[in-house]
Amino acid sequence: MDLVFVHPEIPHNSGCAARLSAALGIRLHLVEPLGFSLEDRFLKRAGLDYWPMVDLVVHASLESLRLHFERDGRPFAERARLFTARGGSSLFSTPFAADDILLFGSESKGLPPALLGELPSRRVYVPIRDGVRSLNLANVACLGVYTAMVSAGVPLPRNEGAYEPHELRALDIKPASRATRVDS
Repeated sequence: MDLVFVHPEIPHNSGCAARLSAALGIRLHLVEPLGFSLEDRFLKRAGLDYWPMVDLVVHASLESLRLHFERDGRPFAERARLFTARGGSSLFSTPFAADDILLFGSESKGLPPALLGELPSRRVYVPIRDGVRSLNLANVACLGVYTAMVSAGVPLPRNEGAYEPHELRALDIKPASRATRVDS
């Protein structure tokens, strides 16, 4: 399972996604343009000392992301799950597969309308009350990833309440140093 933020604007939300990525051992993809630098101190701070455990891929465009996943076998259109506040099927009634790609849009605009229009049957929403526009991106990503993993039968990490620090946590590792760039 892969976690994708398309055009994220707020470093804190992407930092939280990085921490989620580290906690679950899943890859985090960011699609440019980003509303912040990978050198941003708020991004680093939100990810705490977990950056050594983050598998981060930065894509130059949505098309670059699509081509990246098309190389993996199952077509992008069959793997994509488009999280949106507008339409689709409820997160809690959506069947997920272990190799799904969970896409989340920017904080102010959501996913690009062209992508939502291209794959309307792949839309997923989190139920919220009338009068509430949307939930926080980092919160929806956390809820969505855990729910999708359980639905797909992907084993969750075992945690018996103990904490063993990562061997590299004391190093001053910046998010930019963890990123693999994909431009096409």
